[in-house]
Amino acid sequence: MNSSSIRVLVVEDFAPFRKIICSILGRDPSLQIVGEVSDGLEAVRKAEELRPDLILLDVGLPTLNGVEAARRIRTVSPASKIVFVSQESSADVVQEAFRIGAMGYVAKTDVESELLTAIRAVLRGETFASRRLANSDCTGGSHARTLETVRFNEVFAPLQPSYTEITRRHEVQFYSDDACFLDSFTLFIGAALKAGNAVIVVATESHRDNLLPRLQAHGLDIGAAIEQRRYVPLDAAETLSTFMVNDLPDQSRFLKAAGDLMAETAKAAKVEPARVAACGECAPLLWAQGKAEAAVRLEHLWDGIARSYGTPVLCGYPLRSFQGEVGSRLFKKICAAHSAVHSR
Repeated sequence: MNSSSIRVLVVEDFAPFRKIICSILGRDPSLQIVGEVSDGLEAVRKAEELRPDLILLDVGLPTLNGVEAARRIRTVSPASKIVFVSQESSADVVQEAFRIGAMGYVAKTDVESELLTAIRAVLRGETFASRRLANSDCTGGSHARTLETVRFNEVFAPLQPSYTEITRRHEVQFYSDDACFLDSFTLFIGAALKAGNAVIVVATESHRDNLLPRLQAHGLDIGAAIEQRRYVPLDAAETLSTFMVNDLPDQSRFLKAAGDLMAETAKAAKVEPARVAACGECAPLLWAQGKAEAAVRLEHLWDGIARSYGTPVLCGYPLRSFQGEVGSRLFKKICAAHSAVHSR
């Protein structure tokens, strides 16, 4: 295939995320966007009409889901190469995507760092699966290409340089009372600020208020840190409202909100490379509201940021919210989403 002009059809129903994809494609002058559509049936029609070289396809589409759309596209435009870009990560769905002829599968969490790499691999005739999907053998073949080095996107570029491997730090503190919560968060925040980094704290009003005197007692000038935007306190419920849709965290909205916030906060860091730490209780608030699956999904979103960008993350859950559920499947999922589990 002549790579000087690769004609691309973008299929994504959430307009802000479609804009992100198009922006990424715009970084490579050899990629020409010939169409943008938002539902599965229209994707099939456009594929037949345009016969694009490459189709970027979401799974969760209205009218016709992405997997069924891809199956029909293979009939009407067999030469088009298909790369799925989706938040759906179940092995069954990913395996089916490759089985019907897709050549790539990129997790939306990693679209900034992986999409262009996936496209280049697919255009060379290789298959590609996101790094986070690789261990599940979801491609159903032995030639799947995964991202071995982390490439940083424009949103997170200020946070730190590109490393071949980043140590993931995404920890959870199960606390028996508020004093334990405040102790662990004070140590986490204090270490970040003393190192010259910036910190985002997403917590309840009472926890935010009670953290201030403890941080002051540790010799930190929190007033100055707030003024410099190196200490950014946010309300957990208000923050959740920026990316929750139908009682579940929307991945695209989360990435946009988190990316904008961290990029802005990173400007205040006093060291190079700039780094932003994040701690809080958004997912714990969802769990306390009885929205366990939403809490698990949100933890996986934060884990993606911790893995891909080296952002230290600390979450705090009150032990009382797990009465009778310690050892349950969902409790184990919460623990598994973290690099370390502490209980006090």
